[in-house]
Order: sequence, then C-alpha cells, then structure tokens
Amino acid sequence: MSMNLNVMDSNSPKRVAVVAANPCVSSQTGWPIGFWWAELTHPYHAFTEKGYKVDIYSPEGGELVADSFSDPEDASGYSAHDILSLGFKKSSSHSALLKDTPSIDKIDVNDYDAVFLTGGQSPMYTFISNEKLHKLVVDFHAAGKVVGIVCHATCVLLKAKTSDGKLLVEGKTWTGFANDEEQFADSYVGMKIQPFWIEEEAKKIEGTNFITGGLFKPFAVRDGRLITGQQQYSGGETARLVIEALGV
Repeated sequence: MSMNLNVMDSNSPKRVAVVAANPCVSSQTGWPIGFWWAELTHPYHAFTEKGYKVDIYSPEGGELVADSFSDPEDASGYSAHDILSLGFKKSSSHSALLKDTPSIDKIDVNDYDAVFLTGGQSPMYTFISNEKLHKLVVDFHAAGKVVGIVCHATCVLLKAKTSDGKLLVEGKTWTGFANDEEQFADSYVGMKIQPFWIEEEAKKIEGTNFITGGLFKPFAVRDGRLITGQQQYSGGETARLVIEALGV
C-alpha cells in the first residue's frame, strides 16, 4: 500500500500557488492600481501547459483588478499586443478565477511545490510591508520549495527575512524592475509613478547581488530555489525557470 501511494504521489501534477495583488489606490498618482495581466497570465499559461495545478490567491482575498495599462483592451493601447491576457480575460472560466480569490491565509505550504508572486503597481503598496506575505515566501523557501517572483512583486525581497533575522536575498543574485525602466515609465506618463525604486533600494543592501538584463527585455534569474523576473516581459521566462527548478 505504501509503495503504491508513493508512486501515485510522484506521478501527481506539480502544484503552484500564484499570489496576485489586491487593488488599492496609488498615493503617488491617485490611480486605482492592481495586478499586471501579463505577469499572471503568461506564467499561468506556462504552468498549465506543463500540466501543473495552479491556484490563484491574493493577500487579502476577494476580487482582483488589473492595472489599466496592462489591459489589452485599454484605450492607451499599451498592452494591445498581449493576446494571452486577452484570451484569459475573455474566457469565462479563467476570468472567474479572479472574482473571489482566497486569501493567502488559506495556503498550506505542504500542499504546493512552488509559490509564484505576480507584480503590477499594487505590490509597491500592498506587498512591501506585508509581513504575512514575507513569511509565506520565506516558509516556502525554508521548506525546500521553489519561490518565483516577478517585476514589482520583488519588492518583498527588500524586507523578507529568514528565521535567523537575515534577508532571504543575502548571498543571492536576483532581479526586479530596473531604475532605467522606472525612468522610462515616469517619462511616459509625465510623473513619478512609484513611491520607491526596487533597484535603488536593493543596491543599498550589503551582501546581495541585484542585476538587470536590459530595458524591458525578458530577463529572469535563478539562484537555487529563488527565481526572479525583471518586469512584465519576464513572466514567461520566470515561469520557465520555475519549471526547470521543479524538474518536471
């Protein structure tokens, strides 16, 4: 009986807990902000194409709202190229997954092989000081699970500490939204968008190695079981490194 159960477990699909940001309002711009479509849909597609089981959560639970610039149907046309997100948005079964997300309180680390944090503008307000979310990330890593984080969600790594009080990124190489990308975005809209810049803050941390891969180019870094992606064009690449780390 025990041998059969072990075989079944080894053949069962990998499970990934995706965490997307709850909506809020930017104190910088006054805009309603939330998650970024491509940073959720592209990893979701990569994982499900591999046969993984994916569950979508948010820190507080409830309905998720996307940043308008990430919407392929937004009047700005900024993300009009993103047909994967358009398909997810138009699919009733997929879009329903964002209507009433469970909170991260419902996540049992033992039930998943990986956690994946998606970015957007909201994480710079709702992730940066969320100790419950920081603990979840650290708990996954400490349990030998894979941790994937993309774009502005990497702000959690500026504060997430292990049980010995050290930053999780101490001694690690990682990436996130770059200073030159923040400068580009600010120039694009004509105002300062973010309350702080991740690269700028990361460079102040001793004993960690923050790197970037070019202006809005797909770029992701794997350092053991910690995998980070630079910006909205890096979601798929970050997911592929998570799949590589999971080995199936």
